[in-house]
Amino acid sequence: MAYICSLASGSSGNALVLSSGSTHILLDAGISCLRIKKGLTQLGLTPEQLSAVLITHPHSDHTNALSTFSKQYPVPVYASLAAAETLAPQTPTLLPRLRCFAAGDAFEVGELLVQSFPTSHDAPGAVDFRIDGEGFSFGALTDTGIITDAAAALLPGVDTLLLESNHDVSMVQTGPYPYHLKQRILGDRGHLSNETAAAFAAEAVARGTRQVILAHLSKDNNTPARAEAASREALQGRGELYIAPREELLRLELQEGANTLCRR
Repeated sequence: MAYICSLASGSSGNALVLSSGSTHILLDAGISCLRIKKGLTQLGLTPEQLSAVLITHPHSDHTNALSTFSKQYPVPVYASLAAAETLAPQTPTLLPRLRCFAAGDAFEVGELLVQSFPTSHDAPGAVDFRIDGEGFSFGALTDTGIITDAAAALLPGVDTLLLESNHDVSMVQTGPYPYHLKQRILGDRGHLSNETAAAFAAEAVARGTRQVILAHLSKDNNTPARAEAASREALQGRGELYIAPREELLRLELQEGANTLCRR
């Protein structure tokens, strides 16, 4: 049985495990190595069993554990060329592990097909991923200011969608953040609002998505209740809706469907 498990989600750190058969992928490593190892243990896994680490972009809340992790465990780390150019000088132990790709490339990890696509974020080489396995499809879209054309083409209809619902616009506008930071968050290279996420979730579900997981909620500019309310209104009772917790684990079985990509 294939499953995903969010180990952490939010501005303080992000990490998710996708497991299918003997293939186990860690998507981002933005929490401590110790927390990653603890989360894997709770799933009955060890770091050595990981088939790959996929990195979306080089911000610390997605890469915090890389230096220690790559020193301790010989697990391949996949990053876009631009992201790798940023990460490599900061993390020399990463070099032997790095597997670089161009944004938009597809590649296989074990029994899974991974399709990368560019996002719109203020980080070099920012990407997200669609992952297809035997009978299931999973997509992740976080840390992007807009729904890119590539995301709009690849993600609606995936069986399970992890989707950023970062902020409530009114909370950002009236909150204590300095003006430049508010502009960053609300800009095209910032983060998705509850309303934008809700509209995209509704489109995805209308095209066959069964599970939507709202992720990367801001601690200061959002609440789980606001994010959930916006998406529930847009979904109108269709699909299953979850919130990825900031600290706790959220484990979901990946529901099987027919909308999968063929291997190249």
